Amino acid sequence: MQRFQVAILPIAVLVSLALSSTTQAYENSNLSIKIDGIKSQKGQVCFSLFSSSQGFPANGKKALRSRCVKVTDKSVQANFGQLKPGSYAVAVIHDANADGTLNSNAIGIPKEGFGFSRNPIILTGPPKFGESAFFVAGPNTNIDIKLQYLL
Repeated sequence: MQRFQVAILPIAVLVSLALSSTTQAYENSNLSIKIDGIKSQKGQVCFSLFSSSQGFPANGKKALRSRCVKVTDKSVQANFGQLKPGSYAVAVIHDANADGTLNSNAIGIPKEGFGFSRNPIILTGPPKFGESAFFVAGPNTNIDIKLQYLL
């Protein structure tokens, strides 16, 4: 009986290591976001990643992470690493004048490009978190966002 226990011990250790490395990979997921439809190569594209409806989509201070990338081509890409499994939503603006805000006209219509994860149809205002939410689980998640320009 003791011989059986000694033989099982290395197998149990290997199984434990394999399971912990699989769990570790999922706790450190990478999100890659590709932006298409940029009208000009001026300014920057700013990304805000949210893990809840708090602040989505306009309050970047409540975003889990934010980043701006200088526009150099008709598409831009950004990555967010070390994400835990869960629901996320992304709000994006093409900040053409690089002032850090989505500029709008006198009646509130955006003058710069914008977009959201899952590319919801925009009719009367920004989408809710649930309309833009997607699930991250696994080592890599890739999403595409098409910018919209109203003016």
